[in-house]
Amino acid sequence: MKTKTACIAGFLIVCFFTLTSMVISSSTETFEGIYDGQEDYGYNFIGIDEDEEEYTMTFQEIDKSLLKSFDLQSEQLIGTKFMVTYTITTETLKDEDGYEDEIETYTIVALKKL
Repeated sequence: MKTKTACIAGFLIVCFFTLTSMVISSSTETFEGIYDGQEDYGYNFIGIDEDEEEYTMTFQEIDKSLLKSFDLQSEQLIGTKFMVTYTITTETLKDEDGYEDEIETYTIVALKKL
């Protein structure tokens, strides 16, 4: 009986550390940019900063319902200006040595042609 109790306690401790070593946070932002196409790693948009310099925003994911309205996988919309609403999900993982690694995922949740 003691062995069974020890195994269950050990399992619960491992579950606790696994669940507490992963932290996920999310925020919603907007961005105005020109669609530049899709790559294997995501959807690219070109924006202009305060210094009139171009920069690229890459979104790794998109809400699947948006692809029905906007076919971003074709080349038809390249060059089109959009207002992009997106979320940034930051997942913090802690390995067995205690080191933290942050993974950010940019997901498009709304698109509006400008």
